[in-house]
Amino acid sequence: MVDLSEGGAVSVGHSRDRQGSGSGNNDRITSKKSRTRRGKRGKRRRNKKSNRNKTPPPYLPPEAEEGNIEYKLKLVNPTQYRFEHLATQLKWRLQEGRGEAVYQIGVEDNGLLVGLTEADMKASLNTLKKMAEKVGADITLLREREVDYDSDRNTRKIAEVLVRKVPDDQQFLDLRVAVLGNVDSGKSTLLGVLTQGELDNGRGRARLNLFRHLHEIQTGRTSSISFEILGFNSKGEVVNYSESRTAEEICESSSKMITFIDLAGHHKYLKTTIFGLTSYCPDFAMLVVSANTGIAGTTREHLGLAMALKVPIFIVVSKVDLCSRGTVERTVRQLERVLKQPGCNKVPMVVLNPDDAVTAAQQFTQSTCITPIFTLSSVSGKSLDLLKVFLNILPPLSNSKEQEELMQQLTEFQVDEIYSVPDVGTVVGGTLYSGVCREGERLVVGPTDEGCFLRLKVGSIQRNRSACRVLRAGQAATLALGNFERSLLRKGMVMVSPKMNPTICCQFEAAIVLLFHAKTFRRGSQVTIHVGNVRQTATVECLHGKDELRTGERAVVRFHFIKHPEYLRLGAKLLFREGVTKGIGHVTCLLPPSQNHNQNQNHDQNLQDY
Repeated sequence: MVDLSEGGAVSVGHSRDRQGSGSGNNDRITSKKSRTRRGKRGKRRRNKKSNRNKTPPPYLPPEAEEGNIEYKLKLVNPTQYRFEHLATQLKWRLQEGRGEAVYQIGVEDNGLLVGLTEADMKASLNTLKKMAEKVGADITLLREREVDYDSDRNTRKIAEVLVRKVPDDQQFLDLRVAVLGNVDSGKSTLLGVLTQGELDNGRGRARLNLFRHLHEIQTGRTSSISFEILGFNSKGEVVNYSESRTAEEICESSSKMITFIDLAGHHKYLKTTIFGLTSYCPDFAMLVVSANTGIAGTTREHLGLAMALKVPIFIVVSKVDLCSRGTVERTVRQLERVLKQPGCNKVPMVVLNPDDAVTAAQQFTQSTCITPIFTLSSVSGKSLDLLKVFLNILPPLSNSKEQEELMQQLTEFQVDEIYSVPDVGTVVGGTLYSGVCREGERLVVGPTDEGCFLRLKVGSIQRNRSACRVLRAGQAATLALGNFERSLLRKGMVMVSPKMNPTICCQFEAAIVLLFHAKTFRRGSQVTIHVGNVRQTATVECLHGKDELRTGERAVVRFHFIKHPEYLRLGAKLLFREGVTKGIGHVTCLLPPSQNHNQNQNHDQNLQDY
């Protein structure tokens, strides 16, 4: 029974298996397919996740044909013909950067960061060094970065190299940096540390060499405009007074020169600060903020002035040795909030390491929104090297083509300072706006109170306190005028080529924006006008289409100088102030006075010899 039952059970089971074999196979096939589909879906999900986690190939912006930045995938064992071509290409990039070029090694022309092995990178840098030697330049390795976006490949590197010409015949790159900030923020002390090469003692010893007057030494506050220089040689090393005894030695050893324009921080010297910003045409502005006081006093006003004049600005938070880390971070956050406000629309970038400093220097000139922020101490020297790296790499705003166009125009020199030097005579200081000026050149200077121009001859020229034979557009210098009568000169005059017919005016029109006014701005209001090196009080003659202006409104306004005519250019930036009243704009129309109209037409007849 048992056997039969077992057999029957078995047989019944087998018969059931045979009966349901078709449906069972279908179920198994269906379940296998569903498992296969689930497996494929899971695989796709895993692939998607892995693709999401996988870093996409990094890119730089595509290489531009113009400019001083060159991408090279590799420079390994080039033929002689190829080497000559590469050297010519380097010469072109140096010319575009006015003596500086940046090479990205391991990067394709479309900006893809491919990277090189260690052997190829070493060979490429060696080739670049030989190319630089051939054109009279040195190379400095700014940074190396690893590129590892594909796990199947070995880690590769890209290199960023600065190529800079060795100085010859004083043709160094000169950048002007205006130094702004509230009183007692540490501006002069920071400049003293940078230019003298010695840290401060905490009581202002570093700034003593910068002061020009006794009352500045006694109060510790700058009231006049002073100039200080910091050089970098072709290898990127700092050249200052710690190793060079004179400014002439600094100029001879430097391929790049930073001229700091130290401006006053106190509110009562605001007109001096505005004159320095408008007259000396700074390339950049450095706003110094004390870490322990934050944004105080004239800080916002100086920031607004730089932005109104469209001067790129970077910020230095000083005196971090006096504060806790939390206080410094609070000051930085305060600055970030101000910079991000609708009126500023800046993107703050805090610099924490050398790599940040290199990135900040390159993006600073490419984008007007980027605002680097440094936190440092002039006493302990903390993060001072980051600022030096930034200044060393900082490229010029204008390229060689714009420089050549300015040099081909007629000579125009702005008179900003006037001196009487024993055994030399009358000396004027200022900036050459256009053209080329040489020793012995004959120019005319004006306008005088009567609206005419006077003949003169340029004696010697000094640039950064050292003799110079030729002055080019955009460079600042002092010119010796011999026995020319000093009383006939004033700030705001121009020295131009006799071939030029300068346009002088007593009245002009400008499109303005009223930034702030306590009441209303109307006809008859008197304001101090700043246009370049011109600073004079003017009366509002009329407002086109409006009776009065309020804060934030725009209009075309006719101004009338109350003292004497001035030389202006169409399109020149304009800034005016009176008490709390402030406005900006640009010159749209020049209206020569009727009494001077004949003088302008008969310009050559009015020239007088002195």
